[in-house]
Amino acid sequence: MNNELVQQMQSHFDSLAHKLDDGTEFWFARDLQEPLGYARWENFLTAIKRAVESCETTGYNVSDHFRGVTKLITHGKGGQREIEDFMLTRYAGYLIAQNGDPRKEPIAFAQSYFALQTRKQELIEDRMRLQARLEARDRLRESEKTLSQNIYERDVDDAGFGRIRSKGDAALSGGYTTQEMKCRFGITRSHPLADFLPTLTIAAKNLATEMTNHNVRQDDLRGEPIITHEHVQNNKSVREMLGQRGIKPEKLPPEEDIKKLERRVKSDEKQLEKQSGKLPEPGKDSQV
Repeated sequence: MNNELVQQMQSHFDSLAHKLDDGTEFWFARDLQEPLGYARWENFLTAIKRAVESCETTGYNVSDHFRGVTKLITHGKGGQREIEDFMLTRYAGYLIAQNGDPRKEPIAFAQSYFALQTRKQELIEDRMRLQARLEARDRLRESEKTLSQNIYERDVDDAGFGRIRSKGDAALSGGYTTQEMKCRFGITRSHPLADFLPTLTIAAKNLATEMTNHNVRQDDLRGEPIITHEHVQNNKSVREMLGQRGIKPEKLPPEEDIKKLERRVKSDEKQLEKQSGKLPEPGKDSQV
């Protein structure tokens, strides 16, 4: 997402914010539906319900952050009818965005916008890059978990999966084994290499792994030697594609341990909930 688009979306989301007398910011769900990329209220309502469940699971008071309200709207013939809506705190907006599809630009933006109290564009962009790396790592975990399950059903044990993945890493990294890459990056043996890779390399590993998953299932590949060959070839293909753009994964610098980033995000979420304020009790919202 380019800087101009981030700035436009930030201005739009800012313009939709309201404030209570105590300074608590809130947004109406109906106002956020379209900017978050939902064409139908029913679909957006599903996302809201998932966010409410997340709030409950975390142990916070749902009514502090989600408040059902009704609105009068004027329809085409001049008459009026009531529709349901929700008042949402910043924390509620964050939870809704977290339950959306991060591959959609409005959702990716909103995840960072609501996560931060600041209005500084550069901090929102930094947070978006962090979120993209976390999402990429989650996708890689899932694709590797699927690969492990797929090959276990095809006569490959856990040790074999480790060897297959390591040889794939070497094919992607110009011949450097997983352990050699850890040495280059100063990563201890017990830490996963992928937790220190930049987003681009994580995405490259994920693409190669998904290709292996697809071909293992489609061609019913069996046994460690055959699956190893498949995975190595897929990683070589991805490396060749990157090389055409002048990118060598082994030359990209490592980044901060993603486990630390995940802990920081969890800590930030707790602070966000505290700093978002609380919606008024039912019947006390005349100041809205």
